[in-house]
Amino acid sequence: AYPGAQVLVARQGRIVYHQAWGYHTDAEARPVRLTDIYDLASVTKVSSALPALMKAYGEGRFALDAPLSQYIPDFRRSNKADLPFRAMLAHHARLRPWVPYWQGTLRGNARYPWQRRWENERTSDYRFRCRTFARDSSARFPVFVTDDLWLHRDYQRQIFRAIRKSPLREKAEYTYSGLLFYLLPDMVARMEGENFETYLKETFYHPLGAYTLTYNPLRFFPEERIVPTERDTFFRMQLLHGTVHDEGAAMMGGVSGNAGLFANAYDLAKLMQLYLSRGHYGGEQLMPAMALDTFTARHFADEGNHRGLGFDKPALVYDPASSSVAEAASAASFGHAGYTGTFAWADPEEELLFLFLSNRVYPTRANRGLYIRGIRPRIHTVLYEAIREGE
Repeated sequence: AYPGAQVLVARQGRIVYHQAWGYHTDAEARPVRLTDIYDLASVTKVSSALPALMKAYGEGRFALDAPLSQYIPDFRRSNKADLPFRAMLAHHARLRPWVPYWQGTLRGNARYPWQRRWENERTSDYRFRCRTFARDSSARFPVFVTDDLWLHRDYQRQIFRAIRKSPLREKAEYTYSGLLFYLLPDMVARMEGENFETYLKETFYHPLGAYTLTYNPLRFFPEERIVPTERDTFFRMQLLHGTVHDEGAAMMGGVSGNAGLFANAYDLAKLMQLYLSRGHYGGEQLMPAMALDTFTARHFADEGNHRGLGFDKPALVYDPASSSVAEAASAASFGHAGYTGTFAWADPEEELLFLFLSNRVYPTRANRGLYIRGIRPRIHTVLYEAIREGE
């Protein structure tokens, strides 16, 4: 199901279980240690731009019902100009699930999947359009993707253009989408007047002592502390080790609100405990409690949408075949899962935290054992059973 993992459980503000199992990879006898760092994938959605938005909302500087164009003026003439943030954060705004940006760089393919001549199967081509990728870095190609794949300095504008031009779905209903989260880092940087990464570290991560929570971890940590993620066989054609797994985030220089963060379970738990404690940590109020209450609540439940704002929540009707959480998880609970095999969940009613970090996509994303065996909900269920037995 996965080569190795870290598991952390905390109850009532205290760690009651913290263990590492297995190895970095099936081919490498390097045991996973508690200090090792994993690619968090979509857990980034609730760990990067979202705390910044919650803080701004609680301080009256961000309005959930404001349209996208109010905070991102480039979208004023877009079909998304009037989409409210509340609906977008709840995945209820008619946005497409995703755009495979890197496939639009291939010569012979259309730029966007909604255009003619788009071929979903066109991968491993490596005949790139002009002004997309180069094999060596230069002033024109400064964005690192791999040692021999550098993105053009202007291509990130094409990513924003793709989001701006993407067609909307016909019906407003729950559709999980990462598109908004690519836009949020620049928006937060403008709101705060500060570099996005710097703001997150100075405002949240470092006050929590969560120093492994970072983008592009090879800048700060030795490679041996970072767990390899996947052998990419269709885009980067190499082992992804310390570079972000998500293709779109890779083309954003490793920094996005959709994916890109790395951390160990201990440091991620500090951020989740901040949420569980309604913005209070270590004697300080780092964000207003009312913001946590608002973002972790359901907003479109009457329309069949179980999500909070940014946060995932238990399904309205429990389905053991698809759920990552225990059936016993309360309706107040919240968290998020990541494609690479990561998971963070908080339950205020039980004061319970559960974190599971793995590289389940190693050696490739075809490895679905984590889902097939229901490992995370089974562990989660055991935790609730232990609580009931102790009462």
